[in-house]
Amino acid sequence: VDGTDNVVEEVDLRAAPIGPENPTGTAMVVDHTVLRSELEARRMSDQFVARGWCVRNRKVANPLGGPVGYKLLPAASPVLLAHPGSEPAERAGFARHHLWVSAYDPAELRAAGPYPNQHPGGAGLPSWTAADRPLVDTDVVLWLTCGVSHVVRPEDWPVMPTARTGFLLEPAGFFDRNPALDVPPSAARGEGHCHT
Repeated sequence: VDGTDNVVEEVDLRAAPIGPENPTGTAMVVDHTVLRSELEARRMSDQFVARGWCVRNRKVANPLGGPVGYKLLPAASPVLLAHPGSEPAERAGFARHHLWVSAYDPAELRAAGPYPNQHPGGAGLPSWTAADRPLVDTDVVLWLTCGVSHVVRPEDWPVMPTARTGFLLEPAGFFDRNPALDVPPSAARGEGHCHT
């Protein structure tokens, strides 16, 4: 993010305690946890705390004086539900966690490693991150596992409809206000359009 000196923070929300500064009990606290190494950065999503992850460059300030960054927000999805000792689980070790963060290495291109249908297991992210390289103020790669575990329904036969999953990647402190405010108004075409 605006250079290669990046850090990844896990961002969780929690209810603030009721007290003089929160008399109605509706305030929230944002907890930021820096993921300092690759083993620490094998993470699970948690919808109960609205978990997301911010990639920040703490050496570059935004117009408000904070670090520039982007926030990754995953859709709620399970990790791989195959038995841990099964062949698919061994070959797709990357699917055991929602998020992995690794130090950038141009040779590390595929989460399952090269030839995932031919290796016995453990290749890719499990192998690379076992080195537990540091992740603070360095060039990082975020790997997000988005999956769907589907229980078959009669409506799926003979053709299964679409199953959806995904994520959002949005600016978090990159701008000093909503960048869409600079978009000029569209020109009205024809009669019947509202004008402001």
